[in-house]
Amino acid sequence: MADQSQRRPRFSIDDIATFPAPGMVIPNHFAFSHDNSEVIYLLASGEQSAQQMYALDLATGATRVVVAPPAGGVQEQHLSLEEELRRQRIRMLATGVTSFSLAGPDDRMLIPVNGAIYVRDGLAANAPLRLVVESDPDAPVMTSALSPDGEQIAFVRDAELYVVAASGGTPRKITSGARGIGKTHGLAEYVAQEELDRREGFWWSADSRSIAYTEVDETHIPLYRIAHQGSEMLGEAAEETHRYPFAGQANAIVRLAVIAATGGKPVWMDLDYTEEVYLYEVFWRPDGDLGAVILNRAQTWVELARFDRQTGQRASVLREETAYWINAAPHSQAQLKDGGFIWASERSGFRHLYLYGSDGELRRPLTSGEWVVDAIKAVDETQGVVYFLANRDEPTETQLYAVSFEGNEQRRITQEAGTHMVTVDSACQRFIDEHSALDTPPQVSVRSLADGAVLQVIEGVADPRIAAFAMQPPEIVTLRNRDGALLYGALYQPSVDQFGAGPYPAIISVYGGPGPQLVVNAWAKTASLRIQYLRSLGYLVFQLDNRGSARRGLAFEGAIRRHMGTVEVDDQVDGVRWLVEQGLADPQRVGVMGWSYGGYMTLRCLEKAADVFAVGVAGAPVTSWDGYDTAYTERYMSTPDANPDGYAGGSALAAVETISGKLLIVHGMLDENVHFRHTARLVNALIRAGKSFELLPFPDERHMPRHQADRVYLEQRVISYFQQHL
Repeated sequence: MADQSQRRPRFSIDDIATFPAPGMVIPNHFAFSHDNSEVIYLLASGEQSAQQMYALDLATGATRVVVAPPAGGVQEQHLSLEEELRRQRIRMLATGVTSFSLAGPDDRMLIPVNGAIYVRDGLAANAPLRLVVESDPDAPVMTSALSPDGEQIAFVRDAELYVVAASGGTPRKITSGARGIGKTHGLAEYVAQEELDRREGFWWSADSRSIAYTEVDETHIPLYRIAHQGSEMLGEAAEETHRYPFAGQANAIVRLAVIAATGGKPVWMDLDYTEEVYLYEVFWRPDGDLGAVILNRAQTWVELARFDRQTGQRASVLREETAYWINAAPHSQAQLKDGGFIWASERSGFRHLYLYGSDGELRRPLTSGEWVVDAIKAVDETQGVVYFLANRDEPTETQLYAVSFEGNEQRRITQEAGTHMVTVDSACQRFIDEHSALDTPPQVSVRSLADGAVLQVIEGVADPRIAAFAMQPPEIVTLRNRDGALLYGALYQPSVDQFGAGPYPAIISVYGGPGPQLVVNAWAKTASLRIQYLRSLGYLVFQLDNRGSARRGLAFEGAIRRHMGTVEVDDQVDGVRWLVEQGLADPQRVGVMGWSYGGYMTLRCLEKAADVFAVGVAGAPVTSWDGYDTAYTERYMSTPDANPDGYAGGSALAAVETISGKLLIVHGMLDENVHFRHTARLVNALIRAGKSFELLPFPDERHMPRHQADRVYLEQRVISYFQQHL
């Protein structure tokens, strides 16, 4: 057995709480210039510093700073409530310049910062950064977008849509009737942002003359109040209100209109389906009409719709139904100039691409097999080729592929094992490749779309932590659950030289819910410092993608339909038993930890498998599905009225009497996603059952802890809890 000096981690708990993780200070948010001669991107110049905008000249290889953060850039302490909540929706922690857009033949740039709008007129070195719309603390700019010709900017302020010349001037309000009565024009509703991957609420037409926008009416949804209990302020300043749509309760009413960029009378699109629907995606068709992807509230059918922009009349282009649920995903359709389109569908049980003609008739499937297309990245209509991301060759990887419109000549473009995220230029000649793997920190390069050859490396920032921390990648393993399903796991084994060959005290790091895939061949798995720290203390840490997780097909995901919190636990138990059989885990010392759905899973593991799990740390747990939102919960569970047994059986509140292990509950009291009410109800249930537990509330945190001091304290408590009890 090694002495204590050999067991000291190579990094501190403060390092665990530091953002970004080792190796993750990389170029991001890429765009090609209008003529594809330059690549624009954001990059922080060092650990924890503010991001700046850079340009890479692809002909010369020269890189230069284009925009430094104006007025300090986005800083956490200066955020409006609206911006803070927006950043929560997209899980953003970056500071400085955090987003931008380009438009027009001269590459005019729009840069939103702290509720204001800045513009830069092109990429020329001497182009100044101009303030076009000033910040108003009482009415910050919420979202903004350049018109395609780069001449105008649309933005939302105080619930209404405005347009201003990109050259400057007085903004003109083009919508009315929402301000002050609980409606909004041009913003996405909560569930669209949080659960449907739609963060836009307005869309410029290709000719820059019209704007499609949503009207969101939440006035009928009761207010949900969140008190700032840790604040020194009193009264209204110490609370915030939200119109939160609880499962089975009322949703926002969303309408869709088209209005001239100069203002005038809007034309309302026909969204009357005689049942409640979600507006998932909106886009302008090549013929000038408006298109949309529509889901019914139960999310059992999806429709591709077309709207006449002049009359609002709707026509159904395509409709599909499913026995499970619709996994609506971004970049799942592409409109063609001839009126046809590419459509991503799970009709076979796996998401694949299908080519449709201008008459709306299916021409042919383009891909097939027991693997999943993740996203359409580009369509070259001249050559008749679709470029897409998928896990065709390995379920834990993401690679770039191409397939012809004929459905043959399918080829893999990226060859390195791991995860590839790509941005394709408008000429379909080159792409930006963000690649990482378990043993490879993220690397960014410009590559040829023809053969994947590297043309230019986009340099990031050297991170000395990679060498200093000496992080060992996990091993990806496979096992069969009790029903014979193949499951993938990530195994973080302690050093055999220091701790022997096992068995070890084991910690299951779990998410377990539908949507994310936890076990992937990506550097982020290696750079998970909490796990690496626990490993350095002699703990075996294991992650397992149970049934219900993504990218394995509808049957695998659909195993949790109408009864979440059941088969997921069975699979995690099977994972522990596999570890014990391998001689890796001490069956008397097994813990579990997770956040959000992972917090829920921690509770369910302690309840349903008390003989397996001795210790749990549950972060921001959903404790009863009637307390979570409509779009997410009803997708998998239907409504409480339609599925009372599923809601009762999946509630963590109803089975607390079976818990015998140690439990630490962690929750931000300002959490507007998984309300602190979930934990409060859990505490009541635990007290009534006479169960011991520890509670760690963070009065000033939301769903994702952001303040450095809180993050450090969180890591200290979680790690010490396992040291004390495992």
